[in-house]
Amino acid sequence: MDDKILEGTTTVGITCKDGVVFASERRASMGNLVAHKVAEKIFKIDDHIVTTIAGSVGDAQSLMKIIEAEVSLYQMRNNDAISVKAAASLTANILRSGPMYVQTLLGGMDGDKPSLYSLDPAGGMIEDTYISTGSGSIVAYGVLEDRFRDDLTTDEGIEIAIRAIRAAAERDTYSGNGYLVAKVDKDGFEMLDNEKINEVLEKI
Repeated sequence: MDDKILEGTTTVGITCKDGVVFASERRASMGNLVAHKVAEKIFKIDDHIVTTIAGSVGDAQSLMKIIEAEVSLYQMRNNDAISVKAAASLTANILRSGPMYVQTLLGGMDGDKPSLYSLDPAGGMIEDTYISTGSGSIVAYGVLEDRFRDDLTTDEGIEIAIRAIRAAAERDTYSGNGYLVAKVDKDGFEMLDNEKINEVLEKI
C-alpha cells in the first residue's frame, strides 16, 4: 500500500549529437514526508534503451518490469534489438491498456541516432529533443530552455541535466537528496558514479 502513494520527482532527458543523457534526483515523498532518500528513478532496459520514472513508485516499478520483459521477448523472437521508437510505442500500448499514475521518459540510440520520448499515464507518446517530468519539471525546463543546443555533446548534456536537477531541488520540496545521471551512446549504457557527478557539480 505504501508503495502506491510514494511519489514526487524531477527527471530530465536530453538528446545530444552523440547520445542521450538522463538525470533525476533521489527523493520519494509521501505527502510532505520524505519517505525515501535513495529512490532509483533511472532504469536500463537494454544496452541502448533507458527509461526514467516520475509518479507512483508501485506503478512505475511494475511498468519497468513489463517493458524489460517485453523488450527481451522481442529480441528472442526477432533475433534483433528493438528500436527506441518501437520500445516507446510498446510502452504507450501498455499504458493505454491500463492507465498507471506515472510519467515516463524513454530514449536511447539506434546505431548512431539518438531519440527521446515522453509517455503520459494514459499512453500519449511525444518525441522531443529535451524533456522534463515530475513535480520539479517547471523549474528544470527553465534551465533546459536557456541552455539546450542542437549540437550538444553528451558531456555538455550531462552538465546541463545536473544544472536542471539542481535548480529543481532548490525550489521543489518533492525533489532532492542527490543525483542519478546516466547516458547512452554508441558504446552503450553508462550510469555515472558519484565521483563523476561531484566533478561536474564542482565545475558548475
